[in-house]
Amino acid sequence: MSPDPGVEGSPWEEYAEAVLRVVEQIPRGRVTTYGAIAEAVGAVLDRGGPRLVGNVMARHGGGMPWWRVVRADGSLPPSHGDEARQAWLAEGTPLRPGGAVDIRAAFWAPDPPHGFGPGDDPEPGRATVGG
Repeated sequence: MSPDPGVEGSPWEEYAEAVLRVVEQIPRGRVTTYGAIAEAVGAVLDRGGPRLVGNVMARHGGGMPWWRVVRADGSLPPSHGDEARQAWLAEGTPLRPGGAVDIRAAFWAPDPPHGFGPGDDPEPGRATVGG
């Protein structure tokens, strides 16, 4: 799949909407990884990967609980650290002494998103790209 964020209805848009749907389901105080989201979305759409999930979050994740999506080691890029740490503390997310999320204690395993398989209607009121 070649990402084409400018074309409505493109495979990129469908993938992005599926990622956002998973992200909005992450419970307070829990986190998941770019790779876990890629696996969940890939189970339905059969494409993508952790880097593409990161691309979606960079482009469209501002209105989502982006601090709940971390690297496999529980960290975020340094530029997001301070804001994410405040959110983690406010939500009671388990942290390691170094400041990263304690991934063993906080990990949430996402289910594949609904509404993206053949004959599967989207859930009403769910996230959309640009929405």
